[in-house]
Amino acid sequence: MMGTPAKLLVILGESNCERLNLPAGIPDSLNDLKREIQTQLRVLEDFRLQFKDPDFNDFVNLSSTSDIQDKATLKVIFLTSSTSIPTSSSEINETSSVSSCDTDLISSPQSSVLSTPESVSSVRSQAWPESFPIPQFSFDAEMQLQKAQLAYQTDGTVLSPNAKLKSDILDALASEIIKFKAYPSSADLDDVASALVRKHPCLKEKGSASGYYGWKISLKYKMANYRTKLRNIGCSELNINSHKRKGSMGSPNQVKKPRKAEVNYCPDYPLGETKDTLGKQRITLLSEVTKKNNEQVIKVLMDQTFALRRHEVVEDLPFIVEFKNRWPALFTEREVSAEFSRITTIPLVSKFMGQLDNFSTQLINIVKKKRRSSVTEDHKHPVSYGSGKFSKFIIILNLTVIHNRLKKAFTQGL
Repeated sequence: MMGTPAKLLVILGESNCERLNLPAGIPDSLNDLKREIQTQLRVLEDFRLQFKDPDFNDFVNLSSTSDIQDKATLKVIFLTSSTSIPTSSSEINETSSVSSCDTDLISSPQSSVLSTPESVSSVRSQAWPESFPIPQFSFDAEMQLQKAQLAYQTDGTVLSPNAKLKSDILDALASEIIKFKAYPSSADLDDVASALVRKHPCLKEKGSASGYYGWKISLKYKMANYRTKLRNIGCSELNINSHKRKGSMGSPNQVKKPRKAEVNYCPDYPLGETKDTLGKQRITLLSEVTKKNNEQVIKVLMDQTFALRRHEVVEDLPFIVEFKNRWPALFTEREVSAEFSRITTIPLVSKFMGQLDNFSTQLINIVKKKRRSSVTEDHKHPVSYGSGKFSKFIIILNLTVIHNRLKKAFTQGL
């Protein structure tokens, strides 16, 4: 039910006030109110709110929207060391434009959703590490390992851990693994087990070629039990596999899990958000995408609604046309790169260009082999180029275009 329309005076800084129009009334939650301020007033930094308390005639911290009424006065308190606040719509557009130029979103993962306060609790910020970090175990477990390590250094005696010690170690390792993956591969478990015996050589296993095969198998079963535990408390990434749908065309044993390089596969909704509240942000995004010079506001909203998009992709498997109608902002070069970074934590373009040189010669050879005999004489000669990545990239594009045109010509019988 729509509430009574309201207007609020929002103080953004010294000599800088704005009117906030709320046609649907004052929002029920503080998060919704902050979102209205971010959207209408183009506030991009993180902030908290104060309101002018009539009892004290001074500003106090706002903890609930029930404390304010129509025509109340709010003050925005920025939590980060931000630059001066734009005081006009023209300055807002200039600020957004400068920010979008200075911040290379596709080459800086820190500028993506991974750094937004709303998403910290639900989105992973790191891919699987090259060297797995073994966590600190409980106090008594560490004490036992220290004594066992002294014995190992003295006479090579390895420790045969009791059930409690082994359980403590496996619990700690599982908690660390889940920070990176819910479904570690066999190679990932090899990484963890080998890192464990490197840090604590006293845990090496006799009769094992690797010295850690038993630990790897124990980790495999521990992770299965840990996933069940997390699934029971509502972890989204695991909940999608908890229901056996009747009449499903897929195999009942088919498990939805991240593919290679997917770090944030199906994250939980940000703290305080639900499917409905994020759906409202999606509706707001549909109107924001039609405005000019609005990249920064779109970026903020796309960051905040990332979890909702992933749930739609993983659970609903929508057609591209349908998904494009719901998320038109995603189908731009900037947001494709940003979404790739949100999912993988890897910057798309810089990663692609960095790896191009490793495959450029092979790509050129593949395209040359597929060219037909009617290729013009100047294209028959060996391709020469400098060592620059850009030169090789242009040559690959040219050869690919030539190959595609010839393929089309031969297909049409020309």
